[in-house]
Amino acid sequence: MRYDLLKPVSQGSDGAQAEENRRIAEVADELRRCCQLYEAQLRNSKGNVNALDIEQHCAEQLAKKHGCWISIEHISSLGEPGPCGNENDIYVSNDIIYKVNNLLNSGSILVLLDRIIWHNSLFYDTSYSLYGFTGFGGRSVMPVLQQRLVKNARPATQVMIDTYMSALGFTKTDHVGSFTNGTYEAWDLLPRNVLVDDEGDMYVVDAEIKKL
Repeated sequence: MRYDLLKPVSQGSDGAQAEENRRIAEVADELRRCCQLYEAQLRNSKGNVNALDIEQHCAEQLAKKHGCWISIEHISSLGEPGPCGNENDIYVSNDIIYKVNNLLNSGSILVLLDRIIWHNSLFYDTSYSLYGFTGFGGRSVMPVLQQRLVKNARPATQVMIDTYMSALGFTKTDHVGSFTNGTYEAWDLLPRNVLVDDEGDMYVVDAEIKKL
């Protein structure tokens, strides 16, 4: 694992989104390998730890090894606290928003990393970087995500969202705010998660996504 693997990629450069996705995929692969080794050690010692505990233990070890562990006591140094959601605690600094993800929706660090890659592929203008990890050492570990702050924007209407997703090749499902294009299903695309600026440009800042 390269020591720059957890270093966020500048989103201003050409090919940044593809490079960031590659980097996140490599982090996920390294975390997966670490989990497999740790799980084998537990089996040999007759230990019994669930999959999320294994993920969190290995993510903490990797983050500390590569200097990307943020002590929970210092998490406020990321920026000014913003409005929190069901899944994220928010901190804002200049043009960047940091999201401390509690895994409540994904239930897994690896699942969340997959979801970030899919989000970046579908919604480039609001792509995520993996900034690091935080939490309570040995107990609860949370990924810290980085996203460009969308300024001078307001919540889009559901009609705007439906039209926008249709333009991207998605069709509506039977549930409001849920769409599919045959490869991905995206849901929770509601006004609280989609913004529109004064020029009418749309920004999906958060969404639940799975690959079909």
